[in-house]
Parts: sequence; structure tokens; C-alpha cells
Amino acid sequence: MPTQGLEEKQVVWLAECGRGDVATVGGKNASLGEMLNSLTKKGIQVPDGFATTSDAYWSFIDDNALRPVITDALNDLQNGSVSLAETGKRIRSAILRGTWPSDTAEAIGAAYEELSRRGGRTDIDVAVRSSATAEDLPDASFAGQQESLLNITGKDALLVACRRCFASLFTDRAISYRIAKGFDHMKVALSIGVQAMVRSDKGASGVAFSIDPESGFDRVIVINAAWGLGENVVQGTVDPDEYVTFKPLLETSGYRPIVEKLLGRKEQKMIYGTDGSETENVPTSKAEQARYVLSDDDILSLSRWIATIEDHYGCPMDVEWARDGESGELFIVQARPETVQSRRDTSVFKTYTVKSKGKVLTTGSSVGGAIVAGKVCLLDSPDDIEQFVDGSILVATNTDPDWVPVMKRAAGIITDHGGRTSHAAIVSRELGLPAIVGTGDATHQLHSRQDVTVSCAEGAEGFVYEGIADFEARDVVLDHIANTRTKVMLNLANPAAAFRWWQMPADGVGLARMEFVIGNHIRIHPMALVQHETLRDQAARQEIDVLTQGYDDKTEYFVDKLSQGLARIAATVYPKPVIVRMSDFKTNEYANLIGGTQFEPHEDNPMIGFRGASRYTSPQYRDGFALECRAIRRLRDELGFTNVVMMIPFCRSPEEARQVVDVLAENGLKRGERQLEIYVMCEIPANVILAKDFAAHFDGFSIGSNDLTQLTLGIDRDCELLADLFDEQNDAVKWMIERVIATAHPLGAKVGICGQAPSDHPEFAEFLVDCGIDSISVTPDSFITVKDHVAAAEQRGGSTSGRGAVEPENAQIAAAEA
Repeated sequence: MPTQGLEEKQVVWLAECGRGDVATVGGKNASLGEMLNSLTKKGIQVPDGFATTSDAYWSFIDDNALRPVITDALNDLQNGSVSLAETGKRIRSAILRGTWPSDTAEAIGAAYEELSRRGGRTDIDVAVRSSATAEDLPDASFAGQQESLLNITGKDALLVACRRCFASLFTDRAISYRIAKGFDHMKVALSIGVQAMVRSDKGASGVAFSIDPESGFDRVIVINAAWGLGENVVQGTVDPDEYVTFKPLLETSGYRPIVEKLLGRKEQKMIYGTDGSETENVPTSKAEQARYVLSDDDILSLSRWIATIEDHYGCPMDVEWARDGESGELFIVQARPETVQSRRDTSVFKTYTVKSKGKVLTTGSSVGGAIVAGKVCLLDSPDDIEQFVDGSILVATNTDPDWVPVMKRAAGIITDHGGRTSHAAIVSRELGLPAIVGTGDATHQLHSRQDVTVSCAEGAEGFVYEGIADFEARDVVLDHIANTRTKVMLNLANPAAAFRWWQMPADGVGLARMEFVIGNHIRIHPMALVQHETLRDQAARQEIDVLTQGYDDKTEYFVDKLSQGLARIAATVYPKPVIVRMSDFKTNEYANLIGGTQFEPHEDNPMIGFRGASRYTSPQYRDGFALECRAIRRLRDELGFTNVVMMIPFCRSPEEARQVVDVLAENGLKRGERQLEIYVMCEIPANVILAKDFAAHFDGFSIGSNDLTQLTLGIDRDCELLADLFDEQNDAVKWMIERVIATAHPLGAKVGICGQAPSDHPEFAEFLVDCGIDSISVTPDSFITVKDHVAAAEQRGGSTSGRGAVEPENAQIAAAEA
């Protein structure tokens, strides 16, 4: 409901406004007033300020007889007799020449004096922001169409700034935007918000979303942060830090659910101007570039505020924040509804598969989750719009609202600078375009008319490939998926891509491969961190020093990155179980990690060599395994993901099982404490033959069908000459599967399987259901197929109890009869 009496005033205090006052003070100012009224009592800080009303705008327009000037100019544009640029310049010039009605100027001056008095200053420095009556509405998502000015001091300067804001209602981009949205130009007014400056020029600022702006995953908060004033983050002229927190655990005592921290380059910052200008950009120091902008405490405090704002508004929010460099306090300076992901149809999404591709030309942050191929069109300025070829891939240093007309004609966008909350990223999402931002070098690596492929479908990192790649797109519909008694879970390895699958109605993650995180995100052999000072490979030491910059304790880098990488996977399906397999590199794969050659023996057959459980208890790797355990302990005990189940790979004997469980307990991971479950991979015939003994040490078995097949049949799974003989449905392999299920279930141990066969062969899925398998874990692209196969098998009379269909002593007979 509108606040009574506001429409009769020229100037109102923000605290007098609420979100029902958009028609009077615009969406931006109405939201600031809403927060001042309702959320400051909950500890959220919003800078004090006032706003001019729409009545003040029309008073200025009418006092200067500008209605006919504006109407005539817009009619000429509509008739095609003048260009958009000529129209905008004509109207803006008329407004800038206008003079203030005395009562309006007096009201603004009086409010400024009072704001200065409240701030304990004679002439307080203020931020002056435009707030159009049609901006920040649910169906008007392009925020930032009008002017924002920072560090304005004095009444005269304020009146000049306000006039500039009025004129900005008729920038070329604002005019074209209203035409595209169907807004009547003469029914859109402009309110001006004037707030006391937060001294983020000496501190930091940024943007945050209460939803992942890329995947639409609504249980995380994404924060971008950079040094100095916030315009650089908004406009994408700086590559910010990025932090991700998990909302459901933010209020749980003792948990600190920061699931990702990415260090941005942050090569410049905006500060107060020193040459007479209001602001200026200066380079950041190497120390500023090398450290995170926000402390963990600030990240969590800001996240709780954003969650509170979202809860109050009842929808995902797009928030701008600032940290005062003098007081260290955090402030919210803007908040508006998020308008892209929150409206997306979550019952359907598109997946992409790259079949063949050229070399990687550059990388950055991916936006849009799609793939597009075409020719590059590199532009230095939006003024070069005539040079743009429709349907090309736009390459630019960065973008601002002046680029929107060009962006609308592009098939994809690549920028040198910017993060996932920058202008280029936000507009690309709104336009449905794939974009790669923050590459650092796209304008140097790419050239116009060059064939490239822009891939934003492989996780958080986007890739620009040389040439036209061969890729496939597929629509996945989620609204008609059958319920099954047998759990169907996902195999996930890449943390960067995990959020893409949050919509899948999976029963958890049946296999999260730790070695993928180590190999692709950490890249360093854990023992090279433990024994960094005695590392003989000097080149490796230097590379490690670069990667671990900012970590006094090198091992903390491993624990930090591993726990956060796994946390992204665990968050995707929380509170459903996530089975994390401890590292299962072979010695040759470990040796390929940075610094790894010093710690790994040469083996002729590493597939059945020094791998899995044997490493964890060995003096050669025990300290490295301790780092893995520290990461799991942090994941569960500090971040709060108690849904994580541990799994031990390649465990050869019950005695080895006992030793590993003891080592885990020594590292603070005792089976049964805090609901910790420990599984074992069932991939060696001994795991089946001695299943009863293994079940004494583990809570469940996960059948690794590839290794179990090769070791049961004596076939190297990588041998092309024997590929025709490698068959997961061989009777011997099926006997093994049936036997372990029948043995484990009476002992209370669960049994699952992770492999491709259930998706390729419906009859194999039926076999597993008939055996009473508890869960089947598959890759996301196979999930729907396997779910259908399992549902069909259950309808045909498969397992009804989810427990073993064959007693252990009868398993061999049943397999033979089958």
C-alpha cells in the first residue's frame, strides 16, 4: 500500500517510504525505505538519506516548459525523421539548461542540511542515485538505466547532480529500453535518492545475489567483492573476488558454511577524485590483489543479512553492499528482486555435450549455461555499432548499459573484465546469451571474423575454443519422473558444474570423486605440501608457492580447497547423502601432480599396485591421507555437511579395513560419531567373497562395476584387443553382484552401484532391482533414462522391500538358474 501523503511532498526521507511507494519514489528508493523501516531492527545497516518525489520531477519539467520539448522530440524519433542519438541529446540538453523551481531547490537544500547535521558534518558527501518509477519492477529487469553519482559535496553540487539525474532519464539506452518494454515516456517519472556516502573508497564494496545467478540454485548466496567504490563491480571493469555460502546452514550454531572462495585479480579500485573529479580509478597494490577483500566473518555476516532481506521480500534478491574503510562496518546500499533465474521454468532445462573441439584460446567465468559457435566481432566502443555483424560473437574489454543495443544483436559475448555479477553477465542472462567474462586477454587473443566456439556448459569456467566445435544440445523435462523404491543417485566429480544439477530429483550423490577435485582444482601432490621445505624439484616449489599464495601453512591450501570443492557437491543435494570416495589415484596419476614424482614409485601395473586403502596406512602417504581427513572433518564439522558419507576404495582385506578405520578414528573421523557412515568400494572379488567380514567394518558397499568386471574376468579394461570380452553383464560378474547384496543386507549393510551399464542396458537395471540393490548411481545425463528403467523394472514385479532377493547360500544356484 502507498504511504499516505508522500505524493504531496517534493522531498521525503527514505525512512518515510515503503515498497508500496514505487509510483512516488521509484523502486530503488522505495526498497531502501522498506529496509530502513523493517530490517534495521534486525541488525541490517542502511545509510540514511532522502529522496525527491515524482512530483518534484514533474514540477521541474513543467516549470521549464519541457513537456512539449520532450514530446516533439520523441514524435520526431517515432516518425523516423531523426536518430535516437539526436533525440536523446536534444532532450538531455534541454533538461540540463533548466532551472530549479525555488520550492524544490529549497526542499532539497533543507534536506541536505539536515542529513549533514545527522552525520555530524557541515557538508556531508553523498551518493546521488536515480530511481525511475518503472525501474526495478518484476517485469522491468534492466536496472541501471539512469545516472548514479558518487562523492557529491555541497548544496550547489547536489542540485547540479540532481539535474544530471533527471537528464539521464533520456539517455539513448533508457529511451530504447522504454520503447522495447512498452512504457509511455510521459508516464515515467524520476525520483532521486540522496544517501550519506559509505566510505567504501577506503574499504570495499560489491554485489550479491540470494540465488546462484548462473544455475538458479536457490539455496546459496553469491557475493562479489572488490576494493573501493562499487561501480567497478557493477560495470564489470574489475575482476572481483567471489564467495558462495549455503543458506540452510547459516543460522546453525557452530557452522561456517562458506562453500567457495575465489580470489579475483582486482587490478584497480575506484576512490574519491584528487583532481577535481568526483571519483577516479587507481591501481591496487600487489598486497590488495593477493588477499581476499572480505574476512570469513564478514562473508557470513553479509550472507545472513542477504538471507534476511530475501525472507522479508519473499523472493530472490539482487543486493549492492559496501564496507566502510574508516569504521569497518557493512551497509546495504541497494536491494531489488532478481528477475532472471527466479522466473525460469525449473521443470525443463537444456544440457550440452561437446563431442570434438579445437584448442583453448582463452577462459573466464561462464554465464548462460549454453554453447554457441560463430565469428568474432571485436569492438573497442559501443560507438562502433555500425561495424557489428548481426549474429556474431561480441568481444569487448567490458560492457556498460551503452553496449546493450549491440549485445541484443550478438549470439554470444566475451569480455576481458568482469565477474558473474557484472553488467555483461547480468544483461547476457536477461538476453539468454552465453557469455564468458573476466578472461583477461580476449581482446588480445581473438580477432574479428575468427571462427570460435563459446562453451559455458562445462561448469563455472567458460572456454573459448578455436574453430566451430561439434556439440549436441538436449532438453531435459523433469515434470513426469516416476517415483521408485530403489534410490537413483548422481555421480558428480566437478564442483564447478555441480549446481547445474540441483533441479534433478536425485536421491543423493552416490559417487563424488575426491581425486577430480585434487587433480583439477588443487593440482598439488599432498605430500609436496607436507614436505614443502624439503622438496627437491625447485620448479615445482616455485609453482606451489604461486598457487598457495596467501597461505602461511601450505597444507591449509589443500584442506581449504578440497573441503570447499566437496561442499559445492554436498550442497547440491543436501540433506540427502553424498558418498565421497577418498582419493583413488594410481601411482602414475599421483606422480603427475605438482611435486609428485618425489613421492611415487614406478610401477609396471599401477592398476593393481599401490592404490586405495593400502596408501592410507602406509608411511609413504599417511600424512597425505591425514590432509584428506582434515578436509572431510572440516566439511562435516565446520561447514555443516553431515550428509557426507566416506568411502574407502580398493580395500583388499578385512585386516586392511580394520587398519583404515583405525587411521580414520585417529584423524577425528570415528565411525558412528555424529552419524558418520563409512562405506567400502566393492570392486575386488575379495570384497564379495569376504563380504560378511568387510561388513563388520563398514556401513555399506558401493559396487564399482568397472574394476569388479576386470578383476573378475581378468581383463584389462583399457585393452582394446579384449574390449569385446569386457562385459558387466557377464554371468560371473552378475553372480558377484547378487552375492554381495544377499550377504550384506541381513547384516544391515546397504549396497549400491555406480556405473554406466544400467543406463545402457534396461535388462541390467531390472537385474539390479530384482537383486534388491539399494541404490544406483549414474551420470546426470543418464539419470532420466535409468530412473525410467528402474521404475519399469519395479512395475514388472522387481524388489518391493529394497532388501536382498536371494539368501547367501542360494546365490550361486540362483545365478546358475538365471
